[in-house]
Amino acid sequence: MALTEETLQDKIEVVGDYKAVQVRTATVIKRDGTEISRSFHRHVLQCSTKTGDTWADTDISGESTEVQAICNAVWSDAVKTAYQTAMDAQETP
Repeated sequence: MALTEETLQDKIEVVGDYKAVQVRTATVIKRDGTEISRSFHRHVLQCSTKTGDTWADTDISGESTEVQAICNAVWSDAVKTAYQTAMDAQETP
């Protein structure tokens, strides 16, 4: 009886006005080639991050090439500026 574990990104979605990229990763356990368990983990990437008063592009270097390609395709300068403006407006008392 051989158990194997496989991890794969089974869903990548672009959502909202600011093109958040949602990534779902599945961990699949198989016994003799037959799936016996599947669990999921999700994470969301925004186009920019803020440290103090400084905005920077989100570091996507640790993501898969597919996720990087999607982020680079949808995160235009206009999207980044709109996102940063919206987030700054929420911080203003």
